[in-house]
Amino acid sequence: MKEQNSPSAVVSEATSSETNNSSTEEIVQRHWEGVVKRRSFLKGLGIASAALSAGALLATEANAQSKPSTGKLSKGDAELLRFAAAVELIEADLWQQYNELGGVQGGNPAYIAALSNLDGDMPQYVADNTDDELSHAAFLNAYLIAKGEAPVDLDAFRTLPSSQAMGAKNVGRLTNLLKLNVDLSWYTRYRSAKNTDFGVKFKGPFTIANQPAIPLNDNDTPPNQTQPVPPATPQEARMQAIANTAGFHFAFIEQGGASLYPTLAFKATDPEVLRILVSIGGVEIDHFGLWHDKAGNAVAQPLAGVTDPETGLTFPDLNARNSELDQTNLILPEPCEFISKSLPPCSVIRPTSTHNGGAVATVKAFTDDLLFLGQSPAFFSVVNRLAIEADSVRRGF
Repeated sequence: MKEQNSPSAVVSEATSSETNNSSTEEIVQRHWEGVVKRRSFLKGLGIASAALSAGALLATEANAQSKPSTGKLSKGDAELLRFAAAVELIEADLWQQYNELGGVQGGNPAYIAALSNLDGDMPQYVADNTDDELSHAAFLNAYLIAKGEAPVDLDAFRTLPSSQAMGAKNVGRLTNLLKLNVDLSWYTRYRSAKNTDFGVKFKGPFTIANQPAIPLNDNDTPPNQTQPVPPATPQEARMQAIANTAGFHFAFIEQGGASLYPTLAFKATDPEVLRILVSIGGVEIDHFGLWHDKAGNAVAQPLAGVTDPETGLTFPDLNARNSELDQTNLILPEPCEFISKSLPPCSVIRPTSTHNGGAVATVKAFTDDLLFLGQSPAFFSVVNRLAIEADSVRRGF
């Protein structure tokens, strides 16, 4: 398992890492302009026979990437990174809660056993996903400081209650996992040839409403409780339903990041900021693919049919419907409409429009999820301001 760090642990080190090389930004910009011109040239010819030395191109790339850009960020680029930092702090907070209970070093055996019914490696995946989000938050804030920009600090809003189950730390949280409305529209969206960026609306294959994704207390997870498949008692069914909810919530959170980062990247001006957004966004997509696969195990035999005796939530057997919109092993994005309906379908991350996948849409999705249930008006003021600023950015040239 990777070593855990708090999001703020390495921020103070960032300012000492800044180097004084005024030519780096110019090198990157010249290279970027050259790439754009070369792509236009090749597109016009329709062949890839440009007389360009591969060695020279690689050398230019090495020069461009060997040292960080030292120029100041534009107002827009700083706003993009600040919103990304805020989202990563929020994600880190929720993943820390999952990790305390269900990670590879988590402290709740019954929850770990129920998650492991979805996949035996779930505790390791939870721990690694947590480390990834902590690293993203720490890096983005450190980078902002290195560029002379204010970092994002949400510590004043860590006021929400923790789980009282064994293993959970009794500390204030940014996010709520004790009662969630998990949007499952992503499940059918990625199996469809339609795209929300063309105005299509999707419904999930079933509904998860007012359901915990972590145990509330030790009544949910007695220390000596095993988790047979399928569950044999109401208490075991309750625990499995909570773990199944978590499995779908993992995917919901990460599909949002999969759409958000390319949406932000389209607006970036500085090539280094573009590189940061695309690179972190790629990891979010990797997370989504992983959790998409594991969520399907909650609605396939032998786990299909589990019902939470307290909330009444049932996880149906989606494979029994004989529909590609439900089939659990179809986890790779189906080719869909993209850019124009006159073009052939293409397998892509979607949505990537600002309206459907941008910063404001992300905050709305988290709010509808009840992830911020109990948060203060001041918290919503801060995150909505950061979202509006990010969505308002227009790429400069």
